[in-house]
Amino acid sequence: PTHRPGLSILKPLCGVDDDLEANLAQFARLHYPHYEVLLGVKDARDPAYAVARAAEAKWPHVMRVVLQEGEPGLNPKVNQLVTLSSEARFDLWVVSDSNTRVGEGYLEEIAAAFEDPTVGCVTHPVAGLGEQSLGSLLDNLHLSSSAAAGMIAAKHVADRDIVVGKSMALRREDVEALGGFFSVKDVLAEDYVIGQWVTRKLGKRVVLAHAPVFNVSLRKSVDAFFQRYLRWSVIHRTAVSPSTYVAQALLNPAPLAVLGALLHPSALTGLAALAVVLGKVWVDVTVFRALRPQPVPLRAAPAVLVKDALLFAAWWHGAFRRTVDWRGTRLRVVSGTRLVPLRARGTAAAEWIPSNGVG
Repeated sequence: PTHRPGLSILKPLCGVDDDLEANLAQFARLHYPHYEVLLGVKDARDPAYAVARAAEAKWPHVMRVVLQEGEPGLNPKVNQLVTLSSEARFDLWVVSDSNTRVGEGYLEEIAAAFEDPTVGCVTHPVAGLGEQSLGSLLDNLHLSSSAAAGMIAAKHVADRDIVVGKSMALRREDVEALGGFFSVKDVLAEDYVIGQWVTRKLGKRVVLAHAPVFNVSLRKSVDAFFQRYLRWSVIHRTAVSPSTYVAQALLNPAPLAVLGALLHPSALTGLAALAVVLGKVWVDVTVFRALRPQPVPLRAAPAVLVKDALLFAAWWHGAFRRTVDWRGTRLRVVSGTRLVPLRARGTAAAEWIPSNGVG
């Protein structure tokens, strides 16, 4: 870029993610002259608070801990963004998840994109790395082969924008024109909605960066992976039209091919299903290898089959369910992924209903 404005990285924390200390250390050493990293924590009881304070003490020139003020909405990440944005020193904001790592030129690419005044948002494809458990392998594999590939295909093939909150850069003035982060305080897919508003309400463009950001997942359980995508399926169903949601099932063809072969068994349908399954495994592993610097383990190939089966079950869940279990709370999700507290029977006021869902 010809001009390097100051950037404020808004990084909400909740609990201690896998390798959190190393993730934060990497953001302290980015190649960019003027930036700050605001580490958001709900309160001092969060285990992330001690990690954030240690990072602030080690890199005081760039790191600053910000405690959340109030609880304006039902989306805990957005609640933190409301406070973080009010503390930001600079006018370019980069929303960055706590479990991500980026390349050294991350901020340079963002600053270069915003030299164009028609650009309203910069987002990044997401690749996963670091897996030690099967659940983390499933997570990283899906993020790379499906989520990142889907973002790239949507942009370059269908000219559609998918904004992912793991890395989302915006101008202060544009966020304020949309009503601030407060305007999405009760929205589950705040990243997707903000991306839509940037184009529809502001008439600006969304840029998909070339370099991916990396989701660090080391020891996630298979159940945690499945619970996450049960929630995501409800997000997708309430974010898009019914016909689009049905069409999304075609993006996971292996279970459909196997189901078709079981319903109409023959040598031909069996061979066709086998070809689809092997083709899907090859595509997923190839994309997984292409998007990340870490070698792909041999077990990634059979893991594709497990991943696709669980995602197929999650798709069916999203087709019929409108509630999510999120951070110990059960919430209803309505059109536009807006969150509504479930009402307890016999009471007029909305109450949060405890659950054992994975946040």
